[in-house]
Amino acid sequence: MRITPAAVSDLGTVQNITHTTINTVYPRYYPAGAVEFFIAHHSRENILRDIEAGKVFLLYDGSGAAAGTVTVDGQEINRLFVLPEYQGKGFGGALLSFAEEKVAAAHSFAELDSSLPAKAIYLKKGYHVKEYHIIDTPGGDFLCYDLMSKELRPQEQ
Repeated sequence: MRITPAAVSDLGTVQNITHTTINTVYPRYYPAGAVEFFIAHHSRENILRDIEAGKVFLLYDGSGAAAGTVTVDGQEINRLFVLPEYQGKGFGGALLSFAEEKVAAAHSFAELDSSLPAKAIYLKKGYHVKEYHIIDTPGGDFLCYDLMSKELRPQEQ
């Protein structure tokens, strides 16, 4: 397993991991309007902007296949997705640990927006719910998620 910064040439790979995971997993938890909102939020343009800013990373399995991605923006961990066939095998945990190390280099805590499918995982990893949010999506559906945080190192006195 290795994690590397994503290059502009990786845009299609990052988008594929993100959209495949959303389209496979999220319909079990969210109505169609919320799934469409997620896809639009993680648009090609938004992913490209983050890659160009050096915020996106790709995780590769032992054979060199891209299995997951994460975006680190200051103290925020975003767009953490692992392809469904790699879920439950430690790839998500590896991405989260990597992202937390990146955040901890400059911040005392990490924040992330947790979707319903990921909430239990983040709670097990020491995250706490700070706020609950509901977004009204097109078609009258609702997207519910939590803003979560985790202390990464003791705050300096």
